[in-house]
Amino acid sequence: MLVIRIELHSHRTGKISEIARMIIANDGSGENGRGNYWGHAAKGVVHGDHMIPAAIMHASRQLRQGKVRDYPRKSKHVWNLLARMLAAMGYK
Repeated sequence: MLVIRIELHSHRTGKISEIARMIIANDGSGENGRGNYWGHAAKGVVHGDHMIPAAIMHASRQLRQGKVRDYPRKSKHVWNLLARMLAAMGYK
């Protein structure tokens, strides 16, 4: 499972704030070096890293969902997977 956190680091105050989080996970159905993935983006801040999956998966926090099929996980970098997942979720 991948957990993507977006943090805002304030130069003025020195405060670090999490402003977005996403989970991307392999659904286990791929083969021959290609994977199928699902993703969930959460709204709001998720406190307590031990609760990441449950917090993001809860219906009250879900913002967008997406799926990426037939991804060449051994020949492409993880940033490509993130870009494809964002597109699958409707982010442009």
